[in-house]
Amino acid sequence: MTRGAPRTAGRTGVLVSGLVAALVALAVASTVSLFVGSAALSPAEVLTVLTAPTDPITSATVLEMRLPRTLLAIVVGAALGASGALAQALTRNPLADPGILGVNAGAGLAVAVAIAFFGVTTIHGYVWFAFAGAFSAFVLVYAIALRGPHGATPVRLTLVGVALTAVFTGCGQSLALVMPRVFDQMRFWGVGSLANRPQGTVEFVLPFIVVGLVVALLTGRVANAIALGDERARSLGVSVGLVRAVSAVAITVLCGAATAAAGPIAFVGLMVPHAVRLLTGPDQRWILAYSVVVAPVLLLAADIAGRLLVWPAELQAGVVTAFLGAPVLILLVRRAERGGL
Repeated sequence: MTRGAPRTAGRTGVLVSGLVAALVALAVASTVSLFVGSAALSPAEVLTVLTAPTDPITSATVLEMRLPRTLLAIVVGAALGASGALAQALTRNPLADPGILGVNAGAGLAVAVAIAFFGVTTIHGYVWFAFAGAFSAFVLVYAIALRGPHGATPVRLTLVGVALTAVFTGCGQSLALVMPRVFDQMRFWGVGSLANRPQGTVEFVLPFIVVGLVVALLTGRVANAIALGDERARSLGVSVGLVRAVSAVAITVLCGAATAAAGPIAFVGLMVPHAVRLLTGPDQRWILAYSVVVAPVLLLAADIAGRLLVWPAELQAGVVTAFLGAPVLILLVRRAERGGL
């Protein structure tokens, strides 16, 4: 008992230090995001705008374009990281990710339908359709995967999710091709973009994402129990069905709000939980906490890279995360086939 206590305290100290380091990395990435863009502004000009704005054009570039874009990356990244970690924990599926399981694509299709047939053109309308599309996609993928001879295995969930993602994405793109109004609304949003979002986007989705994050973080302890298996979790007094239902709602809210704000950005929720697990181990409480901080760092880095790689043009953040995430998915599937997951 006395030997275990110092070891536990030391482990906790390492995890707290790592989380502080992640917060510092987030602050650095946020700062860099304010200084980098298609407009060639010197660091001195940006600092002047942040402290005592004078030039209206420079002020508009930094305060009305780069700052909201940076805040949106933080909010959306936290939502995607938490939803991915929660999906992996509650389904015990290491390949789970809202982008791969079709949740983001389902939300995207719902938004396309909202634009095409209901004339919705604002974030205030997008978000409700995105919630409905995300939840419907989640239920549909899981229901189809369960029909297999071995149930909803990780690889089967991934295959069904990828197939339905292609269907949802194709339907959304078809609407965009035949209806110019849909195309105009979705040409950047559809690939996952943090740029040129409508004014007030962050303020509108923030309450939804905060609620989703709180629910996700509160499930950490029971997620540890469920990781031991449903029967063991029930023996510990955990209501498995209730926890899964609440978690599905949290995932829907997080993915729906994030997708309505920035479009379907994939792979962030897949990569980050696996990366942080190397430090945290299997404790879902720490995995969720780290994912909320590290995912925005990844999304900011992807957005910054997109601004620099083809400067003065830009690659959208969703394109960059796809380049990063596809090899990670292939590696994880190969590990799953070898029995490593």
